[in-house]
Amino acid sequence: MQAKLKRALVVVPTYNERDNLPRLVPLILQQDPRLDVLVIDDASPDGTGRVADDMAVSEHRLHVMHREGKLGLGTAYVAGFRWALQRDYDAVFEMDADFSHDPAHIPLFLEALREFDVVLGSRYLHGRVTVVNWPIPRLLLSYAANIYARLVTGLPVTDATGGYKCFKREVLEAIDLERVGSEGYAFQIEMNLRAWRAGFALGEIPIVFADRDVGESKMSKRVIWEAVWRVWALRIRDLFGRL
Repeated sequence: MQAKLKRALVVVPTYNERDNLPRLVPLILQQDPRLDVLVIDDASPDGTGRVADDMAVSEHRLHVMHREGKLGLGTAYVAGFRWALQRDYDAVFEMDADFSHDPAHIPLFLEALREFDVVLGSRYLHGRVTVVNWPIPRLLLSYAANIYARLVTGLPVTDATGGYKCFKREVLEAIDLERVGSEGYAFQIEMNLRAWRAGFALGEIPIVFADRDVGESKMSKRVIWEAVWRVWALRIRDLFGRL
């Protein structure tokens, strides 16, 4: 980790992840003593928020934000970004709660921040597909979505839709978070595009992405279709200098 990068926050949105959270948080925190975790729970019916609160009593590096309902992944991350900026964190991670993102990769992200402003965990770097336990149709959908996103937006990355990434605080300060309105895949594409167009350096590291083994996927047709049309909306705004 760079000398000036003293504190980093891992933002973990949750909805019905009570079985995963007690395993995940300790694994994140053991990666580096300068890491904190912010769990953002959208009123999970299974009591995930209560589990997080109970854990935070004995773990001062764990923080919990409760929201009134299922408000979406994109708005959760934006809320987490604002929370981090208000508390002077030097870098902010996005990370899923379902163990599809391996906490063991975190030191690689921190090392890559020496060179890049945004570090993306890529499932498709150097022509290799590093995805475990996905059915072939979903893998093909994800791979095609990345080709589509790159062709439309011009993003110079192999995995524009991945949700395991880290931003330097300067990037988040430069992005008008009020204007970020996407969810799911589209949110990841939008944040990458805004950072790139603001002149920040995007870098990728290889990760192994494993499908969840506990709980249910949050993927939906609405998320997929939003990504299909949103990339064109972003491209048009970009062309007219209104991104």
